Formats: sequence, C-alpha cells, structure tokens
Amino acid sequence: MWYLCVFYHRLLDYRKPEVESLADLFGAFDKDADPQTKSLEWRLPENHHPDSPFHFVNLPSEEIAHKIANRSILVKGIYELWGEACSFEELEGAIKKYPDERKLPYLSTESTFKITVDSFGKVISSTEQKDRIGRLSNIPFKGRVNLRNPDHKFWLMETDDYGSNNGLPPVVQRRIFFGREIGAADRKLLPTYQLKSRTYLGPTAMDAEMAFLMANQAQAIPGKLVYDPFVGTGSILVAAAHFGAMTMGADIDIRVVRDGRGPDCNVWSNFKQYGLPMPISLLRADNNLPPWRPGLKEMFDAIICDPPYGVRAGGRKSGGRKLLKGVVGPYTVPDDKRTDHIPSTAPYSLAECVHDLLDLAARMLVMGGRLVYFYPVLREEETIDTDFPEHPCIKLVAKCEQILSYRYSRVLLTMVKIAPYTEDIAEAARIKHSDFRENHVKWLEDGNLRSAVFSPIDTQLNGAGDTKFSKESKPKYRGKYV
Repeated sequence: MWYLCVFYHRLLDYRKPEVESLADLFGAFDKDADPQTKSLEWRLPENHHPDSPFHFVNLPSEEIAHKIANRSILVKGIYELWGEACSFEELEGAIKKYPDERKLPYLSTESTFKITVDSFGKVISSTEQKDRIGRLSNIPFKGRVNLRNPDHKFWLMETDDYGSNNGLPPVVQRRIFFGREIGAADRKLLPTYQLKSRTYLGPTAMDAEMAFLMANQAQAIPGKLVYDPFVGTGSILVAAAHFGAMTMGADIDIRVVRDGRGPDCNVWSNFKQYGLPMPISLLRADNNLPPWRPGLKEMFDAIICDPPYGVRAGGRKSGGRKLLKGVVGPYTVPDDKRTDHIPSTAPYSLAECVHDLLDLAARMLVMGGRLVYFYPVLREEETIDTDFPEHPCIKLVAKCEQILSYRYSRVLLTMVKIAPYTEDIAEAARIKHSDFRENHVKWLEDGNLRSAVFSPIDTQLNGAGDTKFSKESKPKYRGKYV
C-alpha cells in the first residue's frame, strides 16, 4: 500500500537508505533476496523536487510503516493519505472519493481525534490554522476532540508555490495533503542524547543524530552484538545500546578505555547517564593487530565505526618505539611499570586502516551482518565517483554523502556480509586492496588528507565583489577517494 512519508529537511542523502534499512529490519523484504535488490518503491507528489520532504513509499503493511516511522531519525511521520490537491475545494472532493471502509473505522463515536496543521516553506498563524481545520467540516467526525492523547491523529499539510531562491527545494504548485498518522518520530530522542549534555566527551565524538542513523543502518536491536573498533568516548555504542543491542568496543589508546577523565567521567559513565546496559567489554586493542584468537569467526552482528582518517585526528597503530639508551633487542616493560605503561604507536594510513577494517568485518561478522563506517572524500564537482574499497565477502548496499566543506565530505557506507571468510578469499581481498591502493589512494600514503582539506585557496575579487577561484588555485587531488 502507498503511504505518504514526510521527512525532516536535513541530511537529504540519508533519508531513503535509512527507511529501506529499517524496512529490511522489520521484514518488508524476502529474507533470501539479494541485499542489493532490497529496495522500496518511491514516487514524488506532482510537481515536487527530489529534495522535497514529501514522498510516497510503497510498504507491505501498516504495521511495518508504524515501526519504521517510530524508529526513524529522519522521518517526521508516515500517513495514510486520504486526499491531496492544489486547493481546499479539490481536497474536499478527493477526501469524499476515498473509500468509506477505510475512513469510517476512525470516525466513530467511541473514538477521539486530533487534527494538526503543518506546512513546509511558510508559516501559518493560529488563526489560519483554525480556518483550515474549519474547511474540513465535510469529514463526518462523530467522536470527541482530544488534544492530549487522542485515539487517532490527523494531519493537514501544505506547501506553497515558490522558487529555489529561499534555499528550499522549489515547488511549482501549491499542494495540500490530508491523512491519518500511522507513526511519528520520537521528538525527545535527540535532545535527550545531545552531546553538550554528555558526561564524557572527546574532540571526535560522533554527533548524536548521526550515531543513531548509523545504528539504524546497522539494524541494531535486542539480541544483536555491535562492535566499534575505534570506540573513543562511546557515542556510537550509546546509540546502539539505546535500541537494545549488546555492545563491545576497542581503542588503541588505553587512557580512553580505562581511565577517561576520572572515575565518574569515562566511557562507562556515558552509559550510566542514560540508564543503558553497559558494554560487555572495552578493550585496549589495535585494529592493525586484532586480539582475537586464531580460528575465531562470525562473532558480531554489526560493526559500526568512524575510522580515523587524519583530518581531526590521525590513525595510529602499534609500533614506533624509540630505542632506549643501552637497550639491545626487544624491550620488556618492567613489572613495576606495567600498570601505567602506555605502548608506543606509529602512523596508520587510511588505506591500511580500511583494508584491516574490511578484513575484520569479513572474518568476524555473522552472515548477513552489517559493516557501517564513514569514508572521507575530497570533492571536485557536484557529484562524487562511485569507487569505494571492496571485499569479496561483503557487498555495498547503501552510500550517503554528508558535505562538510567546499572541498571535503564524508560518505556513510553500509555493507552486508554475503559470503563466508576463507584464506583464499583473504588473499583475493589483499590483491583487490593493492589494486585499489595503487589506483585511488596512492597519493594519500604520506598522510596528505589534512593538508589537502585545509590548504589555502588563492582568491581574487571581480569588480562586483564576488569571489572567484582560478584554475591554478583549485585544490589538488579533489575528486579522489581518500
């Protein structure tokens, strides 16, 4: 059945992939279907731009629509549409044509209801809202109005006709929608978890909204085990734990996972702050030298992370110990210094880091498990290329770009494990990685991402005072994946 899906107007590239991930989680697709074929049927309202917050989506049942709307971060609400038109006169006729067997169960004398007026691209005063509700008098509501806790919620939503000069997607013609609410987002979720109120916070902590989106892409639910190999202050695991998943994390910096900023300000205190189940374990571990015993496989249902790619914080791996004066051969930490010893580390390039991450996912994810991680991009034009790191065991099912600056963005990649891990596949993955490294990120091996992002651009002003960029001043390597 077709439903009206209304999105919040932000993170436009993330909207449909989140809904499709949740649709898969709640059983909208055949379990045996190819992960890349698990997509929903979408269509736009008449004369609407693709960036419009209003979309029609075909879902198999109202129950699934309700679950998606209640869990989604970017869906404002999903509605059973009773009518749409360009004017209230046309809307009245459209509602009359909607089948009575679909309407009457929600108009009975035993039920209560509420009508909410909403708009996109303009503000409607309270007087105008009352006037619009009055125009719906042709709908035979027999129950009582209940504004606090109604049995049924109805929405009257409209857009105005305007161009694109206001920064919003252009609307050629006014459109009015009326429908019954199937499900709506939890509007208290993000304010509750906002970073500014977080007990333990680091410079690279993941924004709460993005952490919840990542958890939805990973399909975190009770009974699943979610792992973050770059756990930091635990922001991503907090989101996964909110949805009931068991969590586990690791970080190469023992001060992060063990000490934090004191006994009441650490990763554990973030979970305690929200009353969430504690992680089953937090490890001091190196993604380049994983701690798992030989032969251990298929342990995690999802791996979610934001790898260090050198813009705000560079990647580190074990190594780089300075030779001590008078010491010959391997250095052994004395017993009396083991408690406070901080192992030395060396730079960890993004290419090597991502290769290790894909190998970890291929080995440690269960079949059908998901890898969700960010990958940085240096931009050249309005669109980006489609070459991303690959692995024979895992298939890319979604990519969502978030533009961070004029020349820099990050793409959230969602991958699904489709084949068992073997030594032959591991060797094929190493060859594939070598090819990718040679053809796509060879220039990054010296750690030039930060300098490419923040290097100055020479500008010159024309007579009108507009800033122009010369060809010579354009940043190098833009359009390359990093």
